[in-house]
Parts: sequence; structure tokens; C-alpha cells
Amino acid sequence: MPTDPTDPAGAPRPAVAVLGATGSIGRQVASAFETSGYRVLAVARRRPPAAAGRTCTALDLAAAPAARIAEVLAAAGARIVVNATGGWLASAEDNRQAHTRLVGHLLDAARLLPAPPRFVQIGSIHEYGPVPEGTDIDEARPPRPRTPYGRSKLAGSNAVLQASRAGHVQGVVLRAVNVYGPGAAAGSFLGSVVRRLRAREPGGRLRLQVNGDRRDYVDVRDLADAVVRAAESPLAGRSVNIGRGEALGMRRLLTLLVAEAGLDAGVLELTDQPVASHGAGWTRADIRLADRLLAWRPKTSVGQSLRDMWQHTADT
Repeated sequence: MPTDPTDPAGAPRPAVAVLGATGSIGRQVASAFETSGYRVLAVARRRPPAAAGRTCTALDLAAAPAARIAEVLAAAGARIVVNATGGWLASAEDNRQAHTRLVGHLLDAARLLPAPPRFVQIGSIHEYGPVPEGTDIDEARPPRPRTPYGRSKLAGSNAVLQASRAGHVQGVVLRAVNVYGPGAAAGSFLGSVVRRLRAREPGGRLRLQVNGDRRDYVDVRDLADAVVRAAESPLAGRSVNIGRGEALGMRRLLTLLVAEAGLDAGVLELTDQPVASHGAGWTRADIRLADRLLAWRPKTSVGQSLRDMWQHTADT
């Protein structure tokens, strides 16, 4: 990534507001922009950690009036807004609040700014809903989500695309597959497995139920790279899939995790049983559009992602 704090024409790079900057994705997105020479406004409900070139603001975006959000963005001179908020939530109402209404507040705030900001919405592959096994999910597939998470994320993403077409923002949606790598969310499947492995008694085994699901995973740093590229691109009013383009079986993924952690293979006791899952049983993103429009490809190997995810929990 570039580190010169000016654009190719020699003008200073605009400030970037990363919303949800304390989350597993938001932290990496903020870091990626800082590495690329941008000034970052980090916004989260809890005050984000300070860093060189970073302004930090504690703000509940779901509850704050649009005028207050606009005031914070304008004071920082933010011309790029990245929405990295949200996550898997228990109820349909909680999902609507976090993924639909919150986005509406952000878009209302954007209309109060002097000029339409660049708006990058981190969406989800689960906005498409379940697909037949073996399917490559491309952007032409009509979204038909069946879960409260998928429906609420789709509603938020559609609001961004509609606002972009109306000229209120210069918006793009990145529909990301499951995310892993350093700092993976503790509530995610792999994040919880890593923490349970770390917490087990010496010589103890971890018993897990697994099923035949196969899912696409992308390293959080590769996703952050895609966000920076989308922010710098003229692309607007479009959704783009972000993944590795590879469906990994859960048993294989766990076996690789144990190996990359340097643990004995016998530390896991896996039983094949149906398991309730938040997402679809099969996901594999078609990422050719990301390559064509954003010149983006995943760079981090599965082994490296798992190794860094394991190591990160030892360093925190």
C-alpha cells in the first residue's frame, strides 16, 4: 500500500472516519488507512485506543442524532466514511438496530455534510442467503437472505446503494465472507475455538461437534486492503464480493489450526453431528469483479491466517 500522505496529484489525502473502530475488522481497517498515510477518525461506542495520526471519538451511532454524527465527521474533515460496525446478534430487533437503522442514521448524517462523502459499507456474503453446494456466489445473484442477520445487513447495504444512486454519498458495498486472522472476534466460530484451546487444562482435550459445512474465509488484513482500495476507487453504486474463492470444510480448517498452533493433533476430539449455524452451510465467493474493478486479490494464505490468529491471542 502507498505510504505517501498525498494523492497522485500531490494533494493531501482526505481524512477517513472508521466507524466501529474497536471491532475485529475496524481495528485492521483503521491500521490499513494509517499505513497508507491517511488521517483517521476512529469512532466507536467505547473510546478507541489512541495512535499516531488518529483522532478518537466515543459515540453510539445507533442512538446519536444525525446532526451529531455529521458534526463529528465535519470536525475531523472526514471525506471517506467506512462502516465497520455490527456483528452476529441474538434477536431480529437487535440486528435491525445494528445493521439497518444505524446505517440510516449514517446516511442521514451524510446528507448534512457540505459534499457527499465516499462511503464504504462492509456488508456480508450472507446477504445472498443460502445457495446450492458448489455454487460460486457472484454479484449478479439476487439476494434472498433467510436469517435476521442477513436480512438486516441487506437492508443496510441496499440503503447505501440507493443513497449512492441518488447522489447523497459515493457508496460501495463490500460483501465479505467469513473473516479470520489476527484479532478475530471472540464470538466467531474460529475465534471461540482458539480461546477455548488456550484456556484448556494442560494435557486436556477440546471436544467439538462439527458438520459438513464448507465456507469461504478471508483474512481480516486482506479485507482491510480491499476497503482501502474501494475508498480510493471511483466505483460507486455497486456491490463487490470479497473472499478467497475457496470453500473450506470445518474439519479441515480445525485440523490446520491445530497444526499451525504447533499443538498435537489429538488435542481436538471432533464428532460429526448437525450443528446450528448462523450462516449458510456453503459459501464460496466469486471474486473476479474485485480483481477487475479494485485490482484486489487475497494475499494471505490459510496457514498464515490461522498461525497469526493463534499467535495474536498469546500477545493480548
